[in-house]
Amino acid sequence: MTSSGQNQNLDNLNSGDKKANKEVEQLVEPAGHFRIYLGSAPGVGKTYNMLCEARRRYERGADIVVGIVESHGRPNTEALLQGLPIIPRKLVQYKGKQFEEMDLEAILKRKPKVALVDELAHTNIIGSGPNEKRWQDVLQLLEAGIDVITTVNIQHLESLADTVQMFTGVTIQERVPDWLIRKANQVELVDSSPEQLRRRMLHGNIYSKERIEPALTNFFKLENLIALRELALRFVADETDEDLLRYISHHKVRTGNWETTERIMAGVTTKGKSEAVIRRAARMASRSKGDLHVVHVTAGDIVSESDHKIISNLKTLVEDVDGQWHELTGSDIAKTLVTFANENEITQIIIGSAGRNKVTGLITSKSIIAKILKYASKTNIDVHIISRLSMPADPETADNP
Repeated sequence: MTSSGQNQNLDNLNSGDKKANKEVEQLVEPAGHFRIYLGSAPGVGKTYNMLCEARRRYERGADIVVGIVESHGRPNTEALLQGLPIIPRKLVQYKGKQFEEMDLEAILKRKPKVALVDELAHTNIIGSGPNEKRWQDVLQLLEAGIDVITTVNIQHLESLADTVQMFTGVTIQERVPDWLIRKANQVELVDSSPEQLRRRMLHGNIYSKERIEPALTNFFKLENLIALRELALRFVADETDEDLLRYISHHKVRTGNWETTERIMAGVTTKGKSEAVIRRAARMASRSKGDLHVVHVTAGDIVSESDHKIISNLKTLVEDVDGQWHELTGSDIAKTLVTFANENEITQIIIGSAGRNKVTGLITSKSIIAKILKYASKTNIDVHIISRLSMPADPETADNP
Protein backbone atom coordinates (compact mmCIF):
# COMPACT_ATOMS: atom_id res chain seq x y z
CA MET A 1 0.00 0.00 0.00
CA THR A 2 1.04 3.63 -0.50
CA SER A 3 1.32 6.01 2.46
CA SER A 4 -0.72 9.24 2.60
CA GLY A 5 2.50 11.22 2.07
CA GLN A 6 3.25 9.22 -1.05
CA ASN A 7 -0.31 9.77 -2.27
CA GLN A 8 0.13 13.52 -1.77
CA ASN A 9 3.35 13.42 -3.74
CA LEU A 10 1.62 11.54 -6.57
CA ASP A 11 -1.23 14.07 -6.60
CA ASN A 12 1.27 16.90 -6.80
CA LEU A 13 3.10 15.11 -9.62
CA ASN A 14 -0.11 14.52 -11.59
CA SER A 15 -1.16 18.14 -11.04
CA GLY A 16 2.22 19.29 -12.30
CA ASP A 17 1.90 17.05 -15.38
CA LYS A 18 -1.54 18.46 -16.17
CA LYS A 19 -0.26 22.01 -15.81
CA ALA A 20 2.72 21.22 -18.05
CA ASN A 21 0.42 19.63 -20.65
CA LYS A 22 -1.78 22.75 -20.70
CA GLU A 23 1.27 24.95 -21.17
CA VAL A 24 2.44 22.76 -24.07
CA GLU A 25 -1.03 22.80 -25.65
CA GLN A 26 -0.96 26.60 -25.63
CA LEU A 27 2.17 26.46 -27.80
CA VAL A 28 0.42 24.32 -30.43
CA GLU A 29 -2.05 25.99 -32.77
CA PRO A 30 -5.48 24.31 -32.55
CA ALA A 31 -7.08 22.63 -35.55
CA GLY A 32 -8.43 25.16 -38.01
CA HIS A 33 -11.97 26.47 -38.08
CA PHE A 34 -11.93 25.71 -41.83
CA ARG A 35 -9.63 22.87 -42.96
CA ILE A 36 -9.19 21.61 -46.53
CA TYR A 37 -7.62 18.37 -47.74
CA LEU A 38 -6.36 19.32 -51.21
CA GLY A 39 -5.74 16.45 -53.61
CA SER A 40 -3.34 16.41 -56.54
CA ALA A 41 -5.77 14.07 -58.35
CA PRO A 42 -8.87 11.93 -57.68
CA GLY A 43 -8.10 8.84 -55.62
CA VAL A 44 -5.04 10.10 -53.72
CA GLY A 45 -6.80 9.66 -50.37
CA LYS A 46 -8.39 13.01 -49.46
CA THR A 47 -11.57 11.51 -48.03
CA TYR A 48 -9.63 8.73 -46.26
CA ASN A 49 -7.36 11.28 -44.56
CA MET A 50 -10.32 13.45 -43.63
CA LEU A 51 -12.05 10.48 -41.99
CA CYS A 52 -8.87 9.48 -40.13
CA GLU A 53 -8.77 12.96 -38.62
CA ALA A 54 -12.48 12.78 -37.83
CA ARG A 55 -12.07 9.50 -35.97
CA ARG A 56 -9.16 10.87 -33.93
CA ARG A 57 -11.22 13.90 -32.94
CA TYR A 58 -14.32 11.84 -32.21
CA GLU A 59 -12.40 9.43 -29.97
CA ARG A 60 -11.09 12.43 -28.04
CA GLY A 61 -14.68 13.51 -27.42
CA ALA A 62 -15.18 16.12 -30.13
CA ASP A 63 -18.75 16.90 -31.22
CA ILE A 64 -18.30 15.93 -34.87
CA VAL A 65 -20.80 14.82 -37.52
CA VAL A 66 -20.63 13.54 -41.08
CA GLY A 67 -22.50 16.08 -43.20
CA ILE A 68 -21.75 14.18 -46.38
CA VAL A 69 -18.96 11.78 -47.37
CA GLU A 70 -18.68 10.01 -50.72
CA SER A 71 -16.97 6.63 -50.31
CA HIS A 72 -17.38 5.65 -53.99
CA GLY A 73 -17.64 2.05 -52.81
CA ARG A 74 -14.09 1.96 -51.43
CA PRO A 75 -14.04 -0.55 -48.51
CA ASN A 76 -11.31 1.20 -46.49
CA THR A 77 -13.17 4.49 -46.69
CA GLU A 78 -16.49 2.91 -45.75
CA ALA A 79 -14.88 1.20 -42.74
CA LEU A 80 -13.76 4.55 -41.35
CA LEU A 81 -17.34 5.82 -41.45
CA GLN A 82 -18.53 3.11 -39.07
CA GLY A 83 -19.44 4.53 -35.67
CA LEU A 84 -19.29 8.21 -36.64
CA PRO A 85 -22.49 10.29 -36.20
CA ILE A 86 -24.00 10.77 -39.67
CA ILE A 87 -26.61 13.36 -40.68
CA PRO A 88 -29.09 11.53 -42.96
CA ARG A 89 -29.00 12.75 -46.54
CA LYS A 90 -31.83 14.70 -48.10
CA LEU A 91 -33.78 12.89 -50.86
CA VAL A 92 -34.49 15.10 -53.87
CA GLN A 93 -36.65 14.38 -56.92
CA TYR A 94 -35.33 15.89 -60.14
CA LYS A 95 -36.45 15.11 -63.70
CA GLY A 96 -38.11 11.89 -62.59
CA LYS A 97 -35.08 10.59 -60.72
CA GLN A 98 -34.22 10.52 -57.03
CA PHE A 99 -30.95 11.98 -55.77
CA GLU A 100 -29.27 12.28 -52.38
CA GLU A 101 -27.78 15.57 -51.22
CA MET A 102 -26.32 16.96 -48.02
CA ASP A 103 -29.06 18.20 -45.67
CA LEU A 104 -27.77 21.68 -44.86
CA GLU A 105 -30.81 22.59 -42.79
CA ALA A 106 -30.43 19.49 -40.60
CA ILE A 107 -26.75 20.24 -39.91
CA LEU A 108 -27.52 23.85 -38.99
CA LYS A 109 -30.29 22.65 -36.67
CA ARG A 110 -28.01 20.04 -35.06
CA LYS A 111 -25.20 22.67 -34.76
CA PRO A 112 -22.22 20.36 -34.12
CA LYS A 113 -18.78 21.67 -33.33
CA VAL A 114 -17.33 20.11 -36.52
CA ALA A 115 -18.94 18.96 -39.78
CA LEU A 116 -17.34 16.80 -42.50
CA VAL A 117 -18.29 17.99 -45.98
CA ASP A 118 -16.75 15.97 -48.81
CA GLU A 119 -16.26 17.18 -52.42
CA LEU A 120 -16.29 20.95 -52.02
CA ALA A 121 -16.72 21.60 -55.77
CA HIS A 122 -19.97 19.61 -56.04
CA THR A 123 -22.99 21.23 -57.73
CA ASN A 124 -26.21 20.71 -55.77
CA ILE A 125 -29.28 19.23 -57.42
CA ILE A 126 -31.91 21.90 -58.11
CA GLY A 127 -34.42 21.99 -55.28
CA SER A 128 -32.11 20.41 -52.70
CA GLY A 129 -31.46 23.61 -50.77
CA PRO A 130 -30.82 27.35 -50.91
CA ASN A 131 -27.43 27.18 -52.63
CA GLU A 132 -26.30 26.15 -56.09
CA LYS A 133 -22.85 24.96 -54.96
CA ARG A 134 -21.68 22.91 -52.01
CA TRP A 135 -18.94 25.44 -51.26
CA GLN A 136 -21.74 27.95 -50.65
CA ASP A 137 -23.23 25.49 -48.14
CA VAL A 138 -19.84 25.38 -46.43
CA LEU A 139 -19.75 29.16 -46.14
CA GLN A 140 -23.17 29.05 -44.50
CA LEU A 141 -21.95 26.47 -41.99
CA LEU A 142 -18.88 28.56 -41.19
CA GLU A 143 -21.03 31.66 -40.71
CA ALA A 144 -23.13 29.67 -38.23
CA GLY A 145 -20.00 28.99 -36.16
CA ILE A 146 -19.57 25.36 -37.27
CA ASP A 147 -16.05 24.16 -38.03
CA VAL A 148 -15.75 22.47 -41.44
CA ILE A 149 -13.34 19.84 -42.74
CA THR A 150 -13.63 19.36 -46.50
CA THR A 151 -11.91 17.99 -49.61
CA VAL A 152 -11.20 19.26 -53.12
CA ASN A 153 -8.94 18.39 -56.05
CA ILE A 154 -6.50 20.87 -57.58
CA GLN A 155 -8.23 20.75 -60.98
CA HIS A 156 -11.33 22.41 -59.51
CA LEU A 157 -9.61 25.73 -58.67
CA GLU A 158 -11.01 28.47 -60.88
CA SER A 159 -7.64 29.98 -61.89
CA LEU A 160 -6.32 26.57 -62.98
CA ALA A 161 -9.37 25.34 -64.90
CA ASP A 162 -8.21 26.33 -68.37
CA THR A 163 -4.71 24.96 -67.77
CA VAL A 164 -6.06 21.57 -66.70
CA GLN A 165 -8.45 21.56 -69.64
CA MET A 166 -5.59 22.33 -72.00
CA PHE A 167 -3.34 19.41 -71.06
CA THR A 168 -6.03 16.82 -70.25
CA GLY A 169 -8.57 17.66 -72.96
CA VAL A 170 -11.28 17.34 -70.30
CA THR A 171 -13.61 20.18 -69.33
CA ILE A 172 -13.69 21.09 -65.66
CA GLN A 173 -17.30 22.05 -65.11
CA GLU A 174 -17.35 22.16 -61.31
CA ARG A 175 -15.11 24.91 -59.94
CA VAL A 176 -14.26 26.56 -56.65
CA PRO A 177 -13.17 30.21 -56.27
CA ASP A 178 -9.50 30.64 -55.38
CA TRP A 179 -10.38 33.05 -52.58
CA LEU A 180 -12.36 30.31 -50.84
CA ILE A 181 -9.30 28.03 -50.68
CA ARG A 182 -7.22 30.91 -49.33
CA LYS A 183 -9.93 31.55 -46.73
CA ALA A 184 -9.10 28.20 -45.12
CA ASN A 185 -7.18 28.21 -41.84
CA GLN A 186 -5.31 25.09 -42.93
CA VAL A 187 -4.74 23.48 -46.34
CA GLU A 188 -3.16 20.03 -46.31
CA LEU A 189 -1.90 18.49 -49.54
CA VAL A 190 -2.75 14.82 -50.06
CA ASP A 191 -0.17 13.63 -52.54
CA SER A 192 0.79 10.45 -54.37
CA SER A 193 3.33 9.71 -57.07
CA PRO A 194 1.74 9.26 -60.51
CA GLU A 195 3.07 5.70 -60.73
CA GLN A 196 1.64 4.75 -57.34
CA LEU A 197 -1.73 6.29 -58.21
CA ARG A 198 -1.90 4.33 -61.47
CA ARG A 199 -1.05 1.11 -59.58
CA ARG A 200 -3.84 1.81 -57.09
CA MET A 201 -6.17 2.34 -60.04
CA LEU A 202 -5.05 -0.92 -61.66
CA HIS A 203 -5.66 -2.84 -58.41
CA GLY A 204 -9.24 -1.55 -58.22
CA ASN A 205 -8.66 0.70 -55.21
CA ILE A 206 -10.12 3.81 -56.88
CA TYR A 207 -12.73 2.92 -59.51
CA SER A 208 -14.82 -0.11 -60.37
CA LYS A 209 -13.37 -2.65 -62.80
CA GLU A 210 -15.19 -1.38 -65.89
CA ARG A 211 -13.90 2.18 -65.35
CA ILE A 212 -10.21 1.30 -64.88
CA GLU A 213 -9.03 1.01 -68.49
CA PRO A 214 -10.81 4.19 -69.76
CA ALA A 215 -9.44 6.16 -66.80
CA LEU A 216 -5.84 4.94 -67.30
CA THR A 217 -5.89 5.84 -70.98
CA ASN A 218 -7.53 9.26 -70.52
CA PHE A 219 -7.49 11.46 -67.42
CA PHE A 220 -5.12 9.17 -65.48
CA LYS A 221 -2.42 9.14 -68.16
CA LEU A 222 1.03 9.45 -66.62
CA GLU A 223 1.75 12.86 -68.15
CA ASN A 224 -1.58 14.24 -66.88
CA LEU A 225 -0.92 13.06 -63.33
CA ILE A 226 2.59 14.54 -63.39
CA ALA A 227 1.19 17.92 -64.47
CA LEU A 228 -1.61 17.85 -61.86
CA ARG A 229 0.87 17.01 -59.12
CA GLU A 230 3.10 19.89 -60.18
CA LEU A 231 0.13 22.30 -60.04
CA ALA A 232 -0.80 21.10 -56.55
CA LEU A 233 2.76 21.34 -55.23
CA ARG A 234 3.17 24.86 -56.62
CA PHE A 235 -0.14 26.01 -55.15
CA VAL A 236 0.69 24.70 -51.68
CA ALA A 237 4.21 26.15 -51.92
CA ASP A 238 2.72 29.55 -52.72
CA GLU A 239 0.39 29.28 -49.72
CA THR A 240 3.35 28.33 -47.50
CA ASP A 241 5.25 31.38 -48.72
CA GLU A 242 2.27 33.58 -47.82
CA ASP A 243 2.15 32.04 -44.32
CA LEU A 244 5.86 32.80 -43.91
CA LEU A 245 5.39 36.41 -45.02
CA ARG A 246 2.51 36.86 -42.57
CA TYR A 247 4.64 35.39 -39.77
CA ILE A 248 7.59 37.64 -40.59
CA SER A 249 5.33 40.69 -40.73
CA HIS A 250 3.56 39.83 -37.46
CA HIS A 251 6.75 39.07 -35.54
CA LYS A 252 8.75 41.85 -37.22
CA VAL A 253 11.52 39.47 -38.23
CA ARG A 254 14.42 41.32 -39.84
CA THR A 255 15.21 39.81 -43.24
CA GLY A 256 16.91 42.61 -45.09
CA ASN A 257 15.41 44.59 -47.96
CA TRP A 258 12.08 43.47 -49.41
CA GLU A 259 11.29 43.83 -53.09
CA THR A 260 8.41 46.08 -54.10
CA THR A 261 5.10 44.22 -54.32
CA GLU A 262 4.08 43.31 -57.87
CA ARG A 263 0.82 44.77 -59.14
CA ILE A 264 -0.57 42.87 -62.13
CA MET A 265 -3.06 44.38 -64.57
CA ALA A 266 -4.95 42.38 -67.21
CA GLY A 267 -6.67 44.14 -70.08
CA VAL A 268 -9.85 42.35 -71.23
CA THR A 269 -12.66 42.76 -73.70
CA THR A 270 -15.97 41.17 -74.64
CA LYS A 271 -14.33 39.70 -77.73
CA GLY A 272 -12.08 36.65 -77.69
CA LYS A 273 -11.14 34.48 -74.73
CA SER A 274 -10.62 37.02 -71.98
CA GLU A 275 -11.25 34.31 -69.37
CA ALA A 276 -7.90 32.75 -70.30
CA VAL A 277 -6.15 36.11 -69.90
CA ILE A 278 -7.69 36.61 -66.45
CA ARG A 279 -6.70 33.15 -65.23
CA ARG A 280 -3.14 33.53 -66.53
CA ALA A 281 -2.83 36.94 -64.87
CA ALA A 282 -4.26 35.52 -61.64
CA ARG A 283 -1.62 32.80 -61.57
CA MET A 284 1.13 35.35 -62.19
CA ALA A 285 -0.22 37.56 -59.40
CA SER A 286 -0.45 34.61 -57.02
CA ARG A 287 3.10 33.43 -57.65
CA SER A 288 4.52 36.93 -57.23
CA LYS A 289 2.32 37.58 -54.16
CA GLY A 290 0.99 40.62 -56.02
CA ASP A 291 -2.34 42.37 -56.49
CA LEU A 292 -4.50 41.66 -59.53
CA HIS A 293 -6.43 44.38 -61.36
CA VAL A 294 -8.59 43.57 -64.39
CA VAL A 295 -9.50 46.48 -66.67
CA HIS A 296 -12.18 46.67 -69.35
CA VAL A 297 -12.15 49.74 -71.62
CA THR A 298 -15.09 50.87 -73.77
CA ALA A 299 -14.86 53.55 -76.46
CA GLY A 300 -18.34 54.91 -75.75
CA ASP A 301 -21.37 54.79 -73.46
CA ILE A 302 -23.36 52.27 -75.52
CA VAL A 303 -22.90 48.63 -74.50
CA SER A 304 -24.98 45.88 -76.13
CA GLU A 305 -27.07 43.43 -74.11
CA SER A 306 -24.80 40.55 -75.09
CA ASP A 307 -21.74 42.53 -73.98
CA HIS A 308 -23.42 43.25 -70.64
CA LYS A 309 -23.79 39.51 -70.07
CA ILE A 310 -20.16 38.82 -71.00
CA ILE A 311 -18.96 41.64 -68.72
CA SER A 312 -21.04 40.23 -65.86
CA ASN A 313 -19.44 36.79 -66.32
CA LEU A 314 -15.95 38.32 -66.46
CA LYS A 315 -16.60 40.28 -63.25
CA THR A 316 -17.69 37.08 -61.50
CA LEU A 317 -14.52 35.31 -62.65
CA VAL A 318 -12.37 38.20 -61.39
CA GLU A 319 -14.03 37.92 -57.97
CA ASP A 320 -13.43 34.15 -57.98
CA VAL A 321 -9.69 34.58 -58.58
CA ASP A 322 -9.48 37.29 -55.90
CA GLY A 323 -8.92 40.24 -58.24
CA GLN A 324 -10.34 43.76 -58.60
CA TRP A 325 -12.53 44.78 -61.54
CA HIS A 326 -12.32 48.21 -63.23
CA GLU A 327 -14.42 49.62 -66.09
CA LEU A 328 -13.04 52.63 -67.97
CA THR A 329 -14.06 54.74 -70.95
CA GLY A 330 -11.61 56.10 -73.52
CA SER A 331 -11.33 56.56 -77.26
CA ASP A 332 -7.67 55.46 -77.19
CA ILE A 333 -7.72 52.00 -75.58
CA ALA A 334 -3.94 51.67 -75.36
CA LYS A 335 -3.46 55.09 -73.78
CA THR A 336 -6.33 54.53 -71.32
CA LEU A 337 -4.82 51.23 -70.17
CA VAL A 338 -1.30 52.55 -69.71
CA THR A 339 -2.59 55.70 -67.98
CA PHE A 340 -4.51 53.53 -65.49
CA ALA A 341 -1.41 51.42 -64.99
CA ASN A 342 0.71 54.49 -64.20
CA GLU A 343 -1.85 55.98 -61.82
CA ASN A 344 -2.21 52.69 -59.92
CA GLU A 345 1.49 51.76 -59.77
CA ILE A 346 1.01 48.67 -61.94
CA THR A 347 4.25 46.77 -62.55
CA GLN A 348 3.08 44.32 -65.25
CA ILE A 349 0.42 44.54 -67.95
CA ILE A 350 -1.06 41.32 -69.37
CA ILE A 351 -2.84 41.36 -72.74
CA GLY A 352 -3.95 38.49 -74.95
CA SER A 353 -3.12 37.42 -78.47
CA ALA A 354 -4.63 34.54 -80.43
CA GLY A 355 -1.50 34.01 -82.48
CA ARG A 356 1.50 35.54 -84.19
CA ASN A 357 -0.49 37.31 -86.91
CA LYS A 358 -4.13 37.16 -85.91
CA VAL A 359 -4.83 39.19 -82.80
CA THR A 360 -8.14 39.12 -80.96
CA GLY A 361 -9.74 40.36 -77.80
CA LEU A 362 -8.46 43.60 -76.34
CA ILE A 363 -5.86 43.87 -79.11
CA THR A 364 -7.63 44.22 -82.47
CA SER A 365 -4.70 45.22 -84.63
CA LYS A 366 -0.91 45.36 -84.61
CA SER A 367 -1.08 49.13 -84.27
CA ILE A 368 -2.75 48.85 -80.85
CA ILE A 369 -0.10 46.39 -79.67
CA ALA A 370 2.55 48.82 -80.87
CA LYS A 371 0.85 51.74 -79.09
CA ILE A 372 0.67 49.85 -75.78
CA LEU A 373 4.34 48.93 -76.06
CA LYS A 374 5.21 52.53 -77.00
CA TYR A 375 3.32 54.08 -74.09
CA ALA A 376 4.62 51.48 -71.63
CA SER A 377 8.22 51.93 -72.81
CA LYS A 378 8.20 55.40 -71.25
CA THR A 379 7.49 53.82 -67.87
CA ASN A 380 8.90 50.97 -65.77
CA ILE A 381 5.94 48.73 -66.64
CA ASP A 382 6.54 45.33 -68.25
CA VAL A 383 4.09 44.17 -70.93
CA HIS A 384 3.24 40.49 -71.49
CA ILE A 385 1.42 39.43 -74.64
CA ILE A 386 0.19 35.90 -74.03
CA SER A 387 -1.14 33.37 -76.49
CA ARG A 388 -4.77 32.48 -75.89
CA LEU A 389 -4.93 29.13 -77.61
CA SER A 390 -8.35 27.73 -78.40
CA MET A 391 -9.70 25.28 -75.86
CA PRO A 392 -10.35 21.65 -76.79
CA ALA A 393 -13.83 20.29 -77.26
CA ASP A 394 -15.85 19.18 -74.24
CA PRO A 395 -15.77 15.38 -74.49
CA GLU A 396 -16.69 14.85 -70.82
CA THR A 397 -16.26 16.51 -67.48
CA ALA A 398 -13.35 16.00 -65.16
CA ASP A 399 -15.47 16.20 -62.06
CA ASN A 400 -15.70 12.41 -62.03
CA PRO A 401 -12.94 11.38 -64.44
